[in-house]
Order: sequence, then C-alpha cells, then structure tokens
Amino acid sequence: MLGRGRTADVYALDPGWVLRRYRDGLDARPEAEVMGYVRGHGFPAPLIRADAGLGPGDLVMERLDGPTQAEQLLSGQLAPADAGAELAALLRRLHAVPARAGGRVLHLDLHPENVIRTADGPVVIDWGTTELGDPALDWAMSAIVLAEVCLHPDWSDAAPALRVVLPALLADPAPGTTGPALDEARARRTANPTLTGEEKARLGAAAELVRAVAAGVTP
Repeated sequence: MLGRGRTADVYALDPGWVLRRYRDGLDARPEAEVMGYVRGHGFPAPLIRADAGLGPGDLVMERLDGPTQAEQLLSGQLAPADAGAELAALLRRLHAVPARAGGRVLHLDLHPENVIRTADGPVVIDWGTTELGDPALDWAMSAIVLAEVCLHPDWSDAAPALRVVLPALLADPAPGTTGPALDEARARRTANPTLTGEEKARLGAAAELVRAVAAGVTP
C-alpha cells in the first residue's frame, strides 16, 4: 500500500503503475473514461491502463513521480502566489477542453493535494468527483476547499500560505464563481459525508472568506 485516502486505497503494482481501489464499491469506470477524454485533449491527467480481471472499483494508472503542490507549499519550495496561479491555469486548461453533452468537464476537487508536480509539469489526480457543467462551480469548489483549510484549527501551519494562494486563484475566476456557484459549492460540501460536523459548521465562514478575497478585501 502506498496511500490511504478518505474513499480509496492506492497500491504499488507493476513497475511504473499503481492500483487505486475504492473501499465502498464506487464504480471507477466513468472516472477513467473522463480522464482518458481530457488527456486526449492535452490536459495533464494520469495515463490509465485497461486491465482484465479487475473490479469496477479498481483503476490502474501510471505512477507519478514528484511531490504534491501542498508538500512544496509547506516546505517553502513553491511560492504561494505561484501555486494559486498554477491552480487557476489548470482550471482554465481543463475548461478549454471541448465541451460534451451536459457542459464542460469539471474536476470539482482541484486543490494542492490533488496536483502532482512532476518533472514534466503538474498533473491533476483524483477525478472521482468529476461531472459536466458550468466552470464557475469548479472554481467555487476549489476556492471553498482552500478557505476551509485556512479556517481549520488543525491546519494552522498551512493557513498563512493558503491565504496567499486563495487570492492568486481568484485573480480572474470564471464568471459567477462567487455567486450561485459558491452557494452550490457550499451545499455540496455540506452534503459531503467525509466532512465532520465541525468542518461543516465552518462552511459559512469559508464561503464568506472566498467572497471577501474575491472582492479584494483582506480578512
């Protein structure tokens, strides 16, 4: 085992490949199809390998070498403003992928823990929340997750950096990001079963932090 997330485990497989397995029986096949689609249009998503005999909750993908954006932020190897600009650039690149029936491809969980900074550039991982829709929701989801971390008492070491990442991300967001899209992002985070009651209680303050930063106010 290489890692254990909130919903899935990752195992070393063949050289250069990993197996990610959902613990709750989620079907990974739609996720794999979207990853292949955006990768086919030049977006940096992991390469997926089709393996016979695996379950629907299993996903075999290339093993990526490099730290996460979050690791480099905390170590001081990546400037917070550069991290925010990189997240914004990744969102723009993703939303430039040709639309499908239902809208643009959205990641809906694009934050520093889900960006691997490889020698070939940043690669976006964890596509389990992907949907089709309005890009503003994608921006709002990224922003409110960053704001949550800023306000979380257990992550106070990351808060100073993320208070710089957040305005860099929101320097030029998709239209509507801090309007109904942010309300929808808050509602989705509230319904997320992996968040604790204390985390959900801070979502209102997180949404207000996003709006303040987008308006140029330093809380």
